[in-house]
Amino acid sequence: MREIRVSEVTNIVKELFLKANYVIGEDVMEKLACMRETEPSPLGRTVLSQILENNRLGAKEELAVCQDTGMSIVFLTIGQEVHFTGGSLEEAVNEGVRQAYTEGYLRKSIVAEPLFERKNTGDNTPCVIHVRLVPGDKVHILAIAKGFGSENMSQLKMLTPSEGIEGVKRFVLKVVEEAGPNPCPPLVVGVGIGGSFELSALMAKRATGLPLTRHNKDSRYRALEEELEKGINALGIGPAGYGGRTTALKVHIITAPTHIAGLPVAVNICCHAARHADDLI
Repeated sequence: MREIRVSEVTNIVKELFLKANYVIGEDVMEKLACMRETEPSPLGRTVLSQILENNRLGAKEELAVCQDTGMSIVFLTIGQEVHFTGGSLEEAVNEGVRQAYTEGYLRKSIVAEPLFERKNTGDNTPCVIHVRLVPGDKVHILAIAKGFGSENMSQLKMLTPSEGIEGVKRFVLKVVEEAGPNPCPPLVVGVGIGGSFELSALMAKRATGLPLTRHNKDSRYRALEEELEKGINALGIGPAGYGGRTTALKVHIITAPTHIAGLPVAVNICCHAARHADDLI
């Protein structure tokens, strides 16, 4: 049994959210630069250049690349041979978020009650925590700072199995087309297929945190990802919604077994910032 003090988790979560808000990953930066070279719209190329410069300044000056510094989402993949000591794991994760958003001067965007009072908690907590247990004695922490300009454009649909692959494609393209310029394209589009109502949404969210260099191991889904990416970029929405071919940087699909009577499909849209960072302890 390996012991990990929860204070170590707090420190890592803090650093991950600071990094996610300040430093856009090289995979995203390289894809933005690549698509700028192939974007036929002059205005689209200008927008992509501005995004790249904004991201460079954010990293250099340690400033948030966007005013919406997001709702804090934490995926914990915990080895079953790990024992946490020194306090509550949930409280430790929230403390890391609290320190990052307070000390890093990041915008606090969380309200304690969603419908009536909607009073800001003042420190961007509580965060959303997802836990998965796996064999081993390691802990993987993925921190996602999810802005709601893109989150609000996400959708879920319970398709019937008879709608099949064409139904999935129609739904994904419909979601992106309806979103238009609102989620700040170009986008990372996470798609969860299968599972249950809630699992499909969770897979779609997790998919937005995958590296843009990742290729689906299943050739069928890899081909579907590529087809959806081409279809989205043919919609003509373009960078910031000004028109062009650069609407999606990447489409990621995650799947799970499902019921014989169901075909759940969730689409979680993420803006070009794709703010996430991870660490393994």
